[in-house]
Amino acid sequence: MSTPPHSIGFPRMMKEPAEKRVFLPEFIQHLANAGLNVFIEEGYGSRSGFSFDDYRQGNERVRRCSRAAAFRQDVILVLRSPTMDEYALIPSGKTLISMLHFPTRPGRVARLAELGIKAISLDSIVNDTNLRLVENMKAVAWNGLDVAFSVLEKRWPGLHKPDGSPIRVVVIGTGMVGKHAVEAATKHGNDERNTAAIEANKGGVIAHAIGRSLVTRASAMEALLRDADILVDAAQRRDPSKPIVPNAWLAWLPEHAVIADLAVDPYTPDTDPPVVRGVEGIPQGSLDQYVFEPNDANWSATIPADVPTAQRRTVVSCYSWPGIHPAACMRHYAQQLEPLLEPLLAKGYDGLSLEGGYFERALCRATLRHWLDVGQTDFRAR
Repeated sequence: MSTPPHSIGFPRMMKEPAEKRVFLPEFIQHLANAGLNVFIEEGYGSRSGFSFDDYRQGNERVRRCSRAAAFRQDVILVLRSPTMDEYALIPSGKTLISMLHFPTRPGRVARLAELGIKAISLDSIVNDTNLRLVENMKAVAWNGLDVAFSVLEKRWPGLHKPDGSPIRVVVIGTGMVGKHAVEAATKHGNDERNTAAIEANKGGVIAHAIGRSLVTRASAMEALLRDADILVDAAQRRDPSKPIVPNAWLAWLPEHAVIADLAVDPYTPDTDPPVVRGVEGIPQGSLDQYVFEPNDANWSATIPADVPTAQRRTVVSCYSWPGIHPAACMRHYAQQLEPLLEPLLAKGYDGLSLEGGYFERALCRATLRHWLDVGQTDFRAR
């Protein structure tokens, strides 16, 4: 019989100094009032201005603890995945909830299974029509495009192109991120900038959204890229072992063009099959650095040596685009998570079933056991 969890741990995310995302005090109180003992790592939220008292609010179920203790609770909730070494801090049989990205992290999947960790991947929580229930796609698109337009704005004050023509944006991918990217592009990356452009009555933006049927046609892509001011990768690839835009194609982009990387898939050359970036030869950014000029000293830091990088344009890339505005991001995630956690708290990990209610079914699909049973087969068949 499955045992419902009695405690939940919140370890800090320490991937880079600029990562300030933490779950907010109101979410911690929600879990404590639901009957969980909540263990918060010492210093949690301090970089965002929160103290332990902000989290506790006199509630004795909310407790301060060491990092190791946070990882020992029945459930561990942390937005970005712990490192491979940190998985060893989680006892076998405990439940880790995080953005684990099962399809593109086979090594991570193997390690979790080896350690007996009952993992739930936030990015794999989907409803009955395959729509993600824990996502911030709008923030990915708008934050990324805001940065891309900011780069152009430094070159063209007021975003007025020298020849007076509209700014041209090519968006690869028409899924959730791609749809938001098209809207963000046509509004110059933010509403304030868009209002100013309307009042100035100059320029404007033309956005082209393209999908799989066109990206494999080199001649068609050349025509689009030669006129593009911003190239956006918002694609969810069926085969992450192959790039969508080979590095050689970047030579078709104008020198001033900006590549907005919204997909942010990693390079994992040691997996079978290996995973590469959608746009070949570009760096993967972080909250510490998300703008890379072509001559940036850090350009190759995240790129395997055998990946071609000769053709370069300015790249904006961030592993966590929503993290640029941390409080808004975490409030959004908490609202999505509250109803999803209810079946887990009632039934425990092993009690989750595809025969349960709406949120239980969605949560069950995101479990490691479900991925090991059917997920890999489904993914490779796509």
